[in-house]
Amino acid sequence: MTVPAYRLSGSWGSGTSLLGCDAMTELAREEDRLKKNEEGLVQREAGLQQQLSPAQVAMIALGSTIGTGLFLTSAISVKLAGPAVILSFAAGALITLTVMWALAEMAVEHPAAGSFGLYAEMYLHPWAGFATRYTYWLCLVIVIGSEVAASGIYCQFWFPNIPSWLWICVFSIALVYINTLSIKNFGTIEFWFAMIKVVTIAAFLILGTALVLGFGFPRIGTGNFTAHGGFFPNGWKGVGLGVITAIFSFLGLEIVGVTAGEAADPKTAVPRAFRRTLAFLALFYLGGLALVVAIVPWEQIGLDKSPFVTVFEKVGIPAASHVMNFVVLTAALSSALCNLYFAARLLFSLSRGNYAPAALGKLNKRGMPLAAVLASSLGMAAAMLLNLRFKNSAFLYLIGVAFFGGPFIWLMTLVTHIAFRRRMKWEKKSYTRFAPPGYWSSVIGLISLLGVLISTWWVRDFHVTLLAGPPWIAFLTLCYFIWRAYQRSKTANGTVENE
Repeated sequence: MTVPAYRLSGSWGSGTSLLGCDAMTELAREEDRLKKNEEGLVQREAGLQQQLSPAQVAMIALGSTIGTGLFLTSAISVKLAGPAVILSFAAGALITLTVMWALAEMAVEHPAAGSFGLYAEMYLHPWAGFATRYTYWLCLVIVIGSEVAASGIYCQFWFPNIPSWLWICVFSIALVYINTLSIKNFGTIEFWFAMIKVVTIAAFLILGTALVLGFGFPRIGTGNFTAHGGFFPNGWKGVGLGVITAIFSFLGLEIVGVTAGEAADPKTAVPRAFRRTLAFLALFYLGGLALVVAIVPWEQIGLDKSPFVTVFEKVGIPAASHVMNFVVLTAALSSALCNLYFAARLLFSLSRGNYAPAALGKLNKRGMPLAAVLASSLGMAAAMLLNLRFKNSAFLYLIGVAFFGGPFIWLMTLVTHIAFRRRMKWEKKSYTRFAPPGYWSSVIGLISLLGVLISTWWVRDFHVTLLAGPPWIAFLTLCYFIWRAYQRSKTANGTVENE
């Protein structure tokens, strides 16, 4: 039987109620339920003080992203790709851009400390939020432990008779203390810490350019780009493998999403911080590496000496090794400071979602998650102890999880962004847009990151990534289902007691 058109269009009689109004009412109820759920998830993380300025947000992101890697281990990238490392980092920057677009849209819409973990819970599944936050929390405490341990070694350059463990204790106490101050004071301290790195890199870019072009120094030129096996000495395979180290170099930018929960004006601060930070990082890495391979033949670049020291020595800066030791020391401490902030916010978010003990979700009188900071510090201490006692066994596995965690978080962020855009389209809701229309930027980013993750198998320094990552996700999944069963039994027992 054919249904009259007016009954479908909702223009007439009781048929409208059956086919039109009921459906519209159900849709409205579903939209209202989803909206209340989103608001509830964000509100449960309320209480943090919103005092960070746009400049502080940007500097915190730079502080987290630029650790000792650019100053010391950028040589790994050069060894893989040769002068074509410039293309590797350009490709890495474009992949990073897709992730930053995605995270910026969601952070502006839902400014919260849980950031990508909370969004994964909101738009995908509670398991996604659970796995994402715990994976990255573990990554961060491993990185913090490594950076603080490295800081103790740097200090022995000047004070060889003082044991490194003493420096590690002093720096650890200082990092914890700063993370218990007000967020405004924390932002100010990290701003100036990060400024040391920015000034150093800027000086390197200026002096390196002067060396290459011959302004005030004998001209080096650009002959090293092609003089030692050509621009592509290891072929396109080398360029592709170089993208791996590029992606790991850009990791840390996602901290901007976390600062959205404590930014004074997240709708202004977050987009500006994302744009500025990615632009600065692209300039620093692309410009810095281009100058390195122009000044020093790529075959001569080794891990025993920072390329920055080589350039500073060439221009005659006195005590270049002392200057760079100071820079890498402050770079390591700045990175550790930001990452401890990041780790504490993730643990705070997990607690507020009932995925961690309730005490970790409490704030002190300054609005800082003191318990979460202390718990993350204990994780940092455990990572350092494992590094000292089980460097070639247990700690190697944890390093693999840390290597896996970064790309995994970015993959989950892109998947979440696709779900976010689908929800916005379904609800016909307006939002601040950064990525191009549709899902293509996130899909391209997903495919590229999967390629990067798989490619780690062929790079010796990252080989452990795929050995450690999947078992860790399986372990977390088991933990999640145990936790869910416990929560259900607790709810059932509570219901029985109330009856």
